[in-house]
Amino acid sequence: MPGTRGPAPVPPPLPVADTASTTQKVLDLLSSTPEIKTDEALPGVQQQDVKAALDRLASRAMVEYDTKESERVLLTKEGALIAASGSHEFKVWEAVKSKGRLPMKELGNEVGESAGVGQGKAMRNKWIKKEGEFLVSVVESVQDTARELLAQIQESKATPDAKTLADLKKRKLVTVGKVISYVARKGPKYAREIPVEVTDITADMLASGAWQTANFKPYNFKALGGGQNPGALHPLNKVRAEFRNIFFNQGFVEMPTNHFVDSGFWNFDALFVPQQHPARDMQDTFFISDPPRADRPRPDPHAEEAMAAMEESSRKLFAEPTPRPTKPRNYQEYWDGVRAVHEKGAFGSIGYRYNWSEDECLRLVLRTHTTAISTWVLHRLAEDPRPARYFSIDRVFRNESVDATHLAEFHQVEGVIADFGLTLGGLMKFLEDFFSKLGIEDLRFKPAYNPYTEPSMEIFGYHIGLGKWVEIGNSGMFRPEMLEPMGLPPNMRVYGFGLSLERPTMIRYKVSNIRELLGHKVDLKFVEEQPAVRFDKN
Repeated sequence: MPGTRGPAPVPPPLPVADTASTTQKVLDLLSSTPEIKTDEALPGVQQQDVKAALDRLASRAMVEYDTKESERVLLTKEGALIAASGSHEFKVWEAVKSKGRLPMKELGNEVGESAGVGQGKAMRNKWIKKEGEFLVSVVESVQDTARELLAQIQESKATPDAKTLADLKKRKLVTVGKVISYVARKGPKYAREIPVEVTDITADMLASGAWQTANFKPYNFKALGGGQNPGALHPLNKVRAEFRNIFFNQGFVEMPTNHFVDSGFWNFDALFVPQQHPARDMQDTFFISDPPRADRPRPDPHAEEAMAAMEESSRKLFAEPTPRPTKPRNYQEYWDGVRAVHEKGAFGSIGYRYNWSEDECLRLVLRTHTTAISTWVLHRLAEDPRPARYFSIDRVFRNESVDATHLAEFHQVEGVIADFGLTLGGLMKFLEDFFSKLGIEDLRFKPAYNPYTEPSMEIFGYHIGLGKWVEIGNSGMFRPEMLEPMGLPPNMRVYGFGLSLERPTMIRYKVSNIRELLGHKVDLKFVEEQPAVRFDKN
């Protein structure tokens, strides 16, 4: 059916409270009595309108008032219906009485929704009884006490005793609500009318001197300003910024981490992870189907440019009078070295001794750790082996079941320290100092196994909210099987540590479920209200 042309209908405006009228009523009432109770004196006025009028007068010292809170018993929709038209059991008795004998199957047609509850209640009251398939009346008249009680409550807003209240609340016939009322009295500047008030000084008032006798409207310093709805950093970003500051203050250089998708070579094989390792199964890794295969290791101009820019300032601090010669990277030699150390062993290792597959090595994956980036950076460091510190903070992906402490997508804080003469005790001391700057003093180290580090340690911190020790990172010293194929000298040692960003954030902000911190269940109010992170010692 075609529509009619014409202007769109405009709904009528919502009624606006006449606060000025309520204000005048308060002043008029106080002219003949020292104080008024607003719930009695202004029964038809909404509570918020009364409050606005009293605040308007109180800001001018014309009235003073106290707030009174009380509980009132209020009827629910069903309770109000019973008070108006009778209880369910009364309706059933009335229908049976009027029919003489009423078939039970027709009771619903006669009394509607009251049939189920009302029949049982009327039979317990011995108002009706069954005779075969019929209901018949037992008494000639009844007293509907339920209706009388609810009508009384509707008028008095109270129940006779606590037991009655509990019974009616259980039957969902009444609720208990909080009622706010006010007791108002005259203030020091009381008057029957609000005097004319000036809000701004004008040039004419200054010229004539009228400003000296004008009645200025007082400022309300207690009034709240309008909500600004400002942007807010997520707690993860606050902690991430604090992590970065700690790294920069300790001489670390940030690594480029824009490779969310990487090849199995950088993510697994170059790290001396065997191709049959469980971490490569579909249970732990997200594999990319298109394209089905990555290129062999080769130069990456974009990553090189980013890394050079990040290292520029650091190199200036350690600049030498005469630049040292560098050894250009040989990607084919690196490829062959990784293959050899897997298949038959090399650099003093017997390797894994299996048939290494190039196709498996070049499968594309969503990176499971940012150590894939560290591997590329260490291979780059082999051009000019020297003491160096690198870090990165970015997202990694694991095909894991989501629970209170695990997500399929999370952030990893990756750190690498390369130097000569490093020991495991030095790594433990570094981690203790690092986490002390985050306010986590008590650490525990647990021996662990990683294919690419030996020795290896898991790092635990105590979570006050969960009431237990939570793993917050993994660490170790990179194996020669990983470092020497890159071309790094045999006497160079490298610390590697991968830390969680989410779990220290949970400890800092006392969050017990990681899904409340990251994901679709995050409460934006939680993000807005969290204070800036401070890891300073108390």
